[in-house]
Amino acid sequence: MFRRKILSLLALLGAGSVAACAPQTVYVPQPVAVAQPPAAVGCDTRFQVVNQSSQTVMQLYFSHSSLAAWGVDQLGQNVLPPGRVTTYRANNAGNYDFRIVWANGRAAELRRVNICAASRIVVTNQGLFAR
Repeated sequence: MFRRKILSLLALLGAGSVAACAPQTVYVPQPVAVAQPPAAVGCDTRFQVVNQSSQTVMQLYFSHSSLAAWGVDQLGQNVLPPGRVTTYRANNAGNYDFRIVWANGRAAELRRVNICAASRIVVTNQGLFAR
């Protein structure tokens, strides 16, 4: 009986050491490549806002066209006097909406501008256009 227990114990110890030498399967996460949409590949999202109007622009808003809200005034404490240019970089490719408010309180909007195709938003006395 004692001999049988020792043989069983040795068998268990031997199986444990064999299991320790067996190859272990280890999960290593692999990086996943996410393809950009064709329109976004090589898209430069920098653009300029050019004030060619006779009024100072007091507020400037732009947001992706998929968003419902304008967000914050991009000029902040600054203004955009006539003849001046300011440069921005959009976070994402695609269509953007623009809104400005002049010093006299009048506003103008331009919607669905493809930021990959237009690099200038021009403010005129008649409103906004993209170039």
